[in-house]
Amino acid sequence: MNIRKLRKNLRALGKGILIFLICCFFIFPFVWMVLISFRSRVDILDPSKIFVPLTLDNYTTIIRDNNIFSYFYNSFVVSIFTTLISLALGTLAAYGFARYGWKKKEDNTFWVLSQRFLPAMAVVIPYFLMAATAHLLDTKLLLIICYSTFSISFTILMMRGFIEDVPIELEEAAFMDGCTRFQTITKIVFPLVLPGMVATAIFCVINCWNEFVFANFLTSINAKTVPTSVMMYLSVSGVKWGEMAATGVMSVIPVLTFAIIMQKHMIRGLTFGAVKG
Repeated sequence: MNIRKLRKNLRALGKGILIFLICCFFIFPFVWMVLISFRSRVDILDPSKIFVPLTLDNYTTIIRDNNIFSYFYNSFVVSIFTTLISLALGTLAAYGFARYGWKKKEDNTFWVLSQRFLPAMAVVIPYFLMAATAHLLDTKLLLIICYSTFSISFTILMMRGFIEDVPIELEEAAFMDGCTRFQTITKIVFPLVLPGMVATAIFCVINCWNEFVFANFLTSINAKTVPTSVMMYLSVSGVKWGEMAATGVMSVIPVLTFAIIMQKHMIRGLTFGAVKG
């Protein structure tokens, strides 16, 4: 009996050590980026030095000289408005896919899914030409439009499953009580799928915040976002690793904080409707 218990403990210990090593493997690049952000340029170019004096010069440079907070503002505005538009339009469209039937509905569903397959590089040139014609280049409105085209399709795919898990009998009961379709959607369906909407919103915010291709090719100065700001540290004289690492750390903090705060809602939303009664 003791031997069996010992084997069980050793197996659990080995599993714990393996999981710890895997976590260290994945988190090491981020930890190394944080360490580089606090090093001077000389110490960065000599990685053999492990214990070096820490400095805030990299953060001071990107805040004072590079005006990094303006890029944070652009990313914040674009992410929030894109998420709101995607939720408003995508959820209503998802309701149509979930509750109405029409010819070739599943084909249309696959077409919506195909928008997620489309690489950003495949459409960035047409977007650039249309934006140049409409005089929208280097504007936050252009980024909101571009991001919405992809985020709406993602919202439809996510919210359709959540809405289908809501018993249609609840809507039929609301109709019998005299509710209109719009009242049923806003007062019955939306409150029930709110956890799913929160989870979808979290993914939309993260995707918009981290998007690089559209922001890099369609903006230059006024609407530049945080991910594209790292391009400022590439020059013919070399790469400014310290400033780049500091920018990376600062760009991760808002998304990481947001994910931690909304973690409970995200898990609840992802598991919403997993068990049907």
